[in-house]
Amino acid sequence: MSDILIIALCAFLGAAAAGLIGAFVLRLIRSRSLIVSLTVVVAVAVTAMLSGTLMVAEAMFLSSHDLTVVTTIVAMAAVVSLATALLLGRWVVARSRALTMAARSFGDGGDFAAPTGPATAELSALSRELEATSAKLAESRERERALESSRRELVAWISHDLRTPLAGLRAMAEALEDGVAADPHRYLRQIRTEVERLNDMVGDLFELSRIHAGALALSPSRISLYDLVGDALAGADPLAREYGVRLVGGRVEPVPVEVDGKEMSRVLGNLLVNAIRRTPTDGTVAVTAERRPDGVVLSVTDGCGGIPEEDLPRVFDTGWRGTHARTPPAGAGLGLAIVRGIVEAHQGHATVRNIPGGCRFEVMLPTAEV
Repeated sequence: MSDILIIALCAFLGAAAAGLIGAFVLRLIRSRSLIVSLTVVVAVAVTAMLSGTLMVAEAMFLSSHDLTVVTTIVAMAAVVSLATALLLGRWVVARSRALTMAARSFGDGGDFAAPTGPATAELSALSRELEATSAKLAESRERERALESSRRELVAWISHDLRTPLAGLRAMAEALEDGVAADPHRYLRQIRTEVERLNDMVGDLFELSRIHAGALALSPSRISLYDLVGDALAGADPLAREYGVRLVGGRVEPVPVEVDGKEMSRVLGNLLVNAIRRTPTDGTVAVTAERRPDGVVLSVTDGCGGIPEEDLPRVFDTGWRGTHARTPPAGAGLGLAIVRGIVEAHQGHATVRNIPGGCRFEVMLPTAEV
């Protein structure tokens, strides 16, 4: 065996022994600071070089003078390497601590602000991810606050809307029981009207609870938009006549869609009732259905005069009913929330925007596969 091979083998054995010891030490201190780990890594590198040198010297390939020179060089290299490792470790640890302090803002409900100054690529990537997470958490907190506000408003409005008919029912029942009702048949008709109103309100609450719980079971089937809109217009015609509003179903393309007919009829019915009640007498409510590159659009246009811009994002919120001037005599602000829930269950989305003289509600649905 040549001298070079023997030297290489001796150096490898010495370095391997130092590496195994270093790996064991790193495992023991894996939960300690990064500075300690960097120091151990540098110490392993220096020890590996020194142990290899000593084994080569033991094999009589180095003189005592040469061994002293090499050992001195390795010692100086160890000093410089350790100092460099300490400086690097302190810098990385300082950046990590700054990042940790900035991340604590999540728990306090604040926004994450990345520490200023240079950082390693990994810490910079972590900062970007924390910033993105902070933005998502802020949006989530805002949605939660809006939802909680909507729930409080809903409870207040439901309590008011339930108290009024219940008080009337109680008064009429007492009048009938005491025999002081001037027209018992009129009282009975009024009682039935109020009971139907309460039943509709309870039905809306049940439907909304199913939507929020994700328990809305759909039975999709292939339906033509022409038939769907025609049935909805026929169902809303009596209410339109009562309010003196014209219903127009002009541009309705016979486009096939894969939807639950019952639930989508409820969507169109809610939109039409909402539009009719907010359109003045002799006004017009128009329904259109057309195909677009990204799907099918159903739109209901009314003559309500428009919705304030600051209220547009809240139109589909649970319990929202707008200003008192736009609040209908019946309902608890659940109709549009139900519309959004049913449409989103069909993988679509509902929007609203102002147009001259009123507003337009649009429902986007995917087209049926051919």
